Amino acid sequence: MKIVKPKFIKRQSKTAGLAPGTLVHVGERKTEEVRITFMDYDEHDFQEKQVSNIEDCFPFKDTSTVSWINVDGLHDISIVEKAGKHFDIHPLILEDIVNTGQRPKFEDVEKHIFIVLKMLYFDDNSQTVQSEQVSIVLASNYVISFQEKIGDVFEQIRDRIRNARGRIRKMGPDYLMYVLLDAIVDSYFGILEKLGEKIELMEEELVGDPTEKTLKQIYDLKREMVFLRKSVWPLRELVSGITRSESSLIIETTGVYLRDVYDHTIQVIDTVESFRDMLSGMLDIYLSSVSNRMNAVMKVLTIIATIFIPLTFITGIYGMNFTFMPELDWQLGYPFSLLVMLAIGMVMVVYFRMKKWL
Repeated sequence: MKIVKPKFIKRQSKTAGLAPGTLVHVGERKTEEVRITFMDYDEHDFQEKQVSNIEDCFPFKDTSTVSWINVDGLHDISIVEKAGKHFDIHPLILEDIVNTGQRPKFEDVEKHIFIVLKMLYFDDNSQTVQSEQVSIVLASNYVISFQEKIGDVFEQIRDRIRNARGRIRKMGPDYLMYVLLDAIVDSYFGILEKLGEKIELMEEELVGDPTEKTLKQIYDLKREMVFLRKSVWPLRELVSGITRSESSLIIETTGVYLRDVYDHTIQVIDTVESFRDMLSGMLDIYLSSVSNRMNAVMKVLTIIATIFIPLTFITGIYGMNFTFMPELDWQLGYPFSLLVMLAIGMVMVVYFRMKKWL
């Protein structure tokens, strides 16, 4: 039997006992080759490139433009180490980046603001929610994002930067951090819509003809809700911490947009809690439905047994082998006894129908 390891449990044992700041990749090896891209822009100029070495991004540490460096793949520890050393990122932040079992959180450390959260996907093939950890490091003129694998929800942001749409090219790196957060949080709504559709279909099946498959689906969805709750609930604290932060890296105008992300986060949390309540209610409905169906079967069997009790009594009497039983010599005794039993059965059926037991 194949045992599936829960996706919200990460193996932490290999980091036990190591010195703080020791980089050990914890998580699934999701890509063989690390992809590094950067986008550098201001209101008038823009450049984008994919590079093979993290050293090619080092010149963007001290520029007058805004730079977004994105690293896809965390299994190559040397790349994270080199980036951390050049950009003066605290060792404990680097440790959290490569440990993909982190709880979503926000930290204001020295010259950087560090954010870690979960990017979620809905896998149409397995009909389950998948996740990867995204770490964002904000500095005075750049943003570095670290992802577990290639592929994300940031493509619209890249298009806005390329085509100078909206205000992103006119704003600083804190605004870029905001749009990355906003894209991740907004992607949760699409996942919740698909889960909501699954719950609606399951409700129809539950009311119609629930089976053991329905019970398994309910438990699978309850598991998804536990996973979602674990990924989403800390976001409220995360975004609230950013909005309350007194860091000079976040200007006042960006705080307005961050409060909008906070509102979206509350909506996501409320929806997840509503789904959890619905699934708990559906589990109760399923158990009640199974119990009612069993009661209906027992009711029918009881009525049948009750009808046959007097008939069995009559046949039992005439099944005795006494010599002096006048009815045994009566020519019409057999059909008469059958007629009596039929009449008794019909009377009992009519009585049960009058009582609405049938």
